[in-house]
Amino acid sequence: MDDKRIELPENYKSILSKSKEIKFSMSSDLQTGSLLRTIITSKPGGTFLELGTGTGLSLAWIVEAMDTDSKVVTIDNDKTYLSVATKHYENDKRVSIICEDGSAWIKNNQDKRFDLIFADAWPGKYSLLDETLELVKVGGIYIIDDMLAQSNWPEGHQEKVDWLVAYLEKRKDFNITKICWSTGLIIASRRH
Repeated sequence: MDDKRIELPENYKSILSKSKEIKFSMSSDLQTGSLLRTIITSKPGGTFLELGTGTGLSLAWIVEAMDTDSKVVTIDNDKTYLSVATKHYENDKRVSIICEDGSAWIKNNQDKRFDLIFADAWPGKYSLLDETLELVKVGGIYIIDDMLAQSNWPEGHQEKVDWLVAYLEKRKDFNITKICWSTGLIIASRRH
């Protein structure tokens, strides 16, 4: 797929420029963003959770796809990165940007349920996985990226990825699809 043919969200270029300026290099790729936009569009009035806001590049795709009745909570623990996202979305009442440790937030919000969770940080992906999956509504979707080997992975990270994939495959309460596309995605939907 030619990334040049993907229409970018309204704030994407501005966020990308600021991300480069502050040397933020952990953004999701365009294909992952496009997929998020497509899936979120199918959930009118939805409630969404992003674990790992970064500077807001993935958030741009999410917000663009949301209708007026949708809401997104996005969490990160880095104030510098979050300041970029906040600048672009602080006036959008559908968007809640939270600066907090993701693990603490997950533990303290077990009463909440979401139509889609994009887990792009350690908490919610490699730690507190069960607690995060509990936040997915029946019929809801859990998405993770970076499942294909990346050049910046630390030594031993492949074993963590292998464990995560095997664990998700064994769960009976989710149907999963592994996609060898983009950075390697897993889409899991909570069964009825």
